[in-house]
Amino acid sequence: MRTTALGSKGPEVGVVGLGCMGMSYGYDMSTQRDEDASVAVIHQALDLGMTFLDTADVYGPYTNEQLIGRALRGHRDRAVLATKVGMVHHGSDASPRPMPNGSPDHIRRSVDESLRRLDTDHVDLYYLHRVDPEVPIEESVGALAEAVSAGKARHIGLSEVTVEQIERAQSVHPITAVQSELSLWTRDWTREVLPHCQEQGIAFVPYSPLGKGFLTGRFTSFDELPQDDFRRGLARFQQDALRQNLALADKVKQIAGRIGATPAQVALAWVLAQGEHVIPIPGTKTPKYLHDNAGAADVELTSADLAELDALPVPTGGRYF
Repeated sequence: MRTTALGSKGPEVGVVGLGCMGMSYGYDMSTQRDEDASVAVIHQALDLGMTFLDTADVYGPYTNEQLIGRALRGHRDRAVLATKVGMVHHGSDASPRPMPNGSPDHIRRSVDESLRRLDTDHVDLYYLHRVDPEVPIEESVGALAEAVSAGKARHIGLSEVTVEQIERAQSVHPITAVQSELSLWTRDWTREVLPHCQEQGIAFVPYSPLGKGFLTGRFTSFDELPQDDFRRGLARFQQDALRQNLALADKVKQIAGRIGATPAQVALAWVLAQGEHVIPIPGTKTPKYLHDNAGAADVELTSADLAELDALPVPTGGRYF
């Protein structure tokens, strides 16, 4: 797979990375997780050149980092590893709605706990998962910067932030990457944040670049979603909205058929076309989908293809309720 730099100062990574959340958390929670299969998928991803792996302490919580740590034993030098801090579950049961905690004390404690679970002495990228409205972003970033000074993190990043928040964070420590949702049905960030990142040499890392699986054409009805799958609580997957949104998936499928690619590859190729340092991290637990995603690196959309995709309507329903 061809590579790109993680921003102007970060390491080289494959242009398509791997989001690992769904191996432990979020999707179809009623299904027994097959950790051996997930470890095998991670190893295949590395073999395919998908060297940028993404996790977070809140995924599970904690179990996804443990899984990644297991998968990378003997392979750590092959991966560029990112994790996140700043979202916590409250209470004894894992809440579907974790809340932000960006306090410096929480960040200082959490980095050591993440390194222990990941079975490594450092992460390559340490993100603030969400900005805590109760804590100035400068204080949160200051604690992340301490992790860099201590050698526990190589670079720091932010997730779901505004241009103003990026600028405030940059006044404390250089920001290497910004992670936010970006896909053909979530294009909000292309107006201000993505151009700002490009101007500043900051990598932009889209999560859910396949519209949480919708753009692959896998779902045509709300009833097809697995029980206990968090997408059942998302506005765009409710039956009336989903029915209207099928036009987006149909257009992606149409273009895929025309150029001899899969819908996933077309959707990812559109994301890759948004800029040199745009590095999507689609998630999967399945070798077939992993190979599909990796193949997007070789799909070239024409200007006419991109214009067709750019003209797709805004989806019905917000990103979240």
